[in-house]
Amino acid sequence: MTATPFFELLHTDPVGARRGRFHTPHGTVETPIFMPVGTAGTVKTLSSADLHTVGAQIILGNTYHLFLRPGHTLIAQLGGLHRFMNWSGPILTDSGGYQVFSLGAAQPGAVRIREEGVVFRSHLDGSTHFLSPETAIQIQEALGADILMQLDECPPHPASRSYLAQSLHLSLRWAGRCLAARHPERGQALFGIVQGGMEADLRRESAEGLVAMGFDGYALGGLSVGEPKEQMWEVLSYAPALLPTQQPRYLMGVGKPEDLVQGVACGIDMFDCVLPTRNARNGQLLTRHGPMNIKQARFRSDAGPVDEACGCETCRHYSRAYLHHLFRSKEISGLRLMTLHNVHYYLQLMAQMRLAIQQGEFAAFRRHFFQQRSSEPV
Repeated sequence: MTATPFFELLHTDPVGARRGRFHTPHGTVETPIFMPVGTAGTVKTLSSADLHTVGAQIILGNTYHLFLRPGHTLIAQLGGLHRFMNWSGPILTDSGGYQVFSLGAAQPGAVRIREEGVVFRSHLDGSTHFLSPETAIQIQEALGADILMQLDECPPHPASRSYLAQSLHLSLRWAGRCLAARHPERGQALFGIVQGGMEADLRRESAEGLVAMGFDGYALGGLSVGEPKEQMWEVLSYAPALLPTQQPRYLMGVGKPEDLVQGVACGIDMFDCVLPTRNARNGQLLTRHGPMNIKQARFRSDAGPVDEACGCETCRHYSRAYLHHLFRSKEISGLRLMTLHNVHYYLQLMAQMRLAIQQGEFAAFRRHFFQQRSSEPV
């Protein structure tokens, strides 16, 4: 890969929502965009052809999981992650930091943070591994991702102010080492990650430190980690404005449909979350009126589609009754059909927001979105 990634800001709506275009070596991404999560080189239950069908532009892979199994060296030998999973579009890889800390939290003593990096035990077999800023970049470059993420420490919520400050300073030092370790001639973008918990001044300090280093894009980390939604939205009300206007802004691990709409209103360009795929596997389908629990007995003989306004394969060809039957019967095809619907719903929601921003009507779109969800519960 040799093309240099760059971001075009095409339009800003009066409320602050942004319409952009991010050019990468494997294609152009229209923003704002949602990235389906393909943690281990697959979006669960879906093929790469399915992802193209529902309109996915970019997907996410994870350094931690691919490093442990099957290994980045093997994937590189087989032609990189794009060829390995037969996906021709852009890929963003998370650095693995979140998984190291979140999975390690369930194993006392499993994670040891040092200046040079983090020592952790695998959640698969208990084996010990070391991840540094340099190795995080090395792994992501070997995978061939279009967008790489810096290694950062992901503090738990709640955490003391002193811990948050200490953690963000470590993450800033790691950010500098990630920049020094990358090979820019490969054409892969590198994003810095803003931390600081719910503390506005720490968020500002983190953002200013990263911007001074000069990344290709910036992410907000440390949100949707157990804090009340009001706190997350409060951070969103000011944090995106701390970042450069002419570079992409990524909100990591968020979230529910209403969070995406709120995030776009605050100037966020990119999102990822396991919610649409995980919830599908648990029988929850997403509609314009709110979530639907297909497990409920009232859908046993319901001949209607999940959402009559949806044009996905599932809604065009299958009834609520059939999906209810598949889920109750533990049929694998049901998981695929429900995941197809949920991912399609998210991607269509983003497409609708892009159009509303382009037309200068995002405020009206946002108002209608929340009115629909509150007026006709499924």
